[in-house]
Amino acid sequence: MTDTPHPAPTETAAEPRLAHFHVTFFATVMGLAGLTLALHRAEGAMGTGHVASGAALAVTVLAFAAIALVYALKARAHPQAVAAEWHHPVKLAFFPAISISLLLIGTAARPVAPEAARLVWLLGVAAQGALTLAVISGWIGRRPFQPMHVSPAWFIPAVGNVVVPVAGVSFGFVELNWLFFSTGLIFWLVLLTLVMNRLIFHDPLPARLLPTLVILIAPPAVSFLAWLQLNGGVLDPFARLLYYAALGFAAIVAVQAAGFAKLPFALSWWALSFPVAALTLASFAYAALAWSGAHLALAWGLSALLLGIVGALVARTALAILRDEICKPE
Repeated sequence: MTDTPHPAPTETAAEPRLAHFHVTFFATVMGLAGLTLALHRAEGAMGTGHVASGAALAVTVLAFAAIALVYALKARAHPQAVAAEWHHPVKLAFFPAISISLLLIGTAARPVAPEAARLVWLLGVAAQGALTLAVISGWIGRRPFQPMHVSPAWFIPAVGNVVVPVAGVSFGFVELNWLFFSTGLIFWLVLLTLVMNRLIFHDPLPARLLPTLVILIAPPAVSFLAWLQLNGGVLDPFARLLYYAALGFAAIVAVQAAGFAKLPFALSWWALSFPVAALTLASFAYAALAWSGAHLALAWGLSALLLGIVGALVARTALAILRDEICKPE
């Protein structure tokens, strides 16, 4: 193998495949966790039991464990491949998907196992803080990033910070929640300026990254949910601003969505799932606080859309695995 300083034994078929197991796989866990939270909220609105969300939570935990195990094996066998991802202008932003997955699992598990959920959430908070500092330090360091390297995927670290208070307020740690929320919100605004500049004044996004446009929805939608936790559930003007900003970005994305169907499948398509889940949760919360039937209808429509998206993504990912289309050199 070329990554060893001395002649190696005969290479197995699994070794090169493992080297191309990218950190972007953790985006699938974010999508599954978002679906779990949305199902739990929908079940609560219907007054039914939480069977579906419980099953989704189990699948999410198993998916995270499997992906984390494989990625750990990759880090041990191919550390140079992990380093290459860390220095990649797009994949770098996906590393906080690991900590966001932990935060979302902790949030989803809170109703059924509060103590375990609290431990998972704390682990996610520690990882999110470390990865946020590392990624931002990488951005402002000596790496020669160009405007064409910027994409909506760069929002992921900011999204992770505003995820923290969604469950964190109920766990306590008031000042810690405010720290992460404030940092995430400010960096979202900074990154929004950079991303819009890139989208408007530079070359179009590559086809593989076009689905990441949906990530535009996530920061204001998650910030809305976090703000409700931090301000005691009051639907104040700032909460309305965040929610309708999410709806505005959703409308922008919907206009662009017609071109998605023409694109070949890639793992970046999982970027569709979590933002839609966040907007679904935000719509349920807004409907409950505003006593709005229109918003409740929107929430149910988004729930159906989310189920369709995740179902299609699971089926297409499974088909890609069967067709040997993933974990390939790019």
